Amino acid sequence: MTAKQESNQMKNNIRKWSGLTFLGVMLFIANIASAQTAAPSTTSTTTTTTSSDGTVSQFSPDTIVVKSSTSTTPLSYSYSKTTTYVDENGNTVSSETVKSGAPVTVYYTQDGDKMVATKVVVRKTTTTTTPATP
Repeated sequence: MTAKQESNQMKNNIRKWSGLTFLGVMLFIANIASAQTAAPSTTSTTTTTTSSDGTVSQFSPDTIVVKSSTSTTPLSYSYSKTTTYVDENGNTVSSETVKSGAPVTVYYTQDGDKMVATKVVVRKTTTTTTPATP
């Protein structure tokens, strides 16, 4: 091989390697750019809150048992430190206001087979009086 042929061969090799290197760098940059613009995946959970009206039949350290006029079986709700207790006007009241016989509305979420009270509205006890007959 002559010096001129060797020189042309070397130039061709340099061109091939330069092209491959350029292609590799471009693919690498494209990969990084797509990784930076990819949106993070998110998971959403839907929680449904339900309410039930009734009268407290039992209030223990871990459950509230409420007898409803619409159900023959009393419903048991668990509660936690995050459960809020309010009166009919939305004013915060202490959990001590929840007593046997108190009319309440319990807002709860379903956690498996367990109903967890999120808010308890303590309503005023209403008494009905009948007018005296003359």
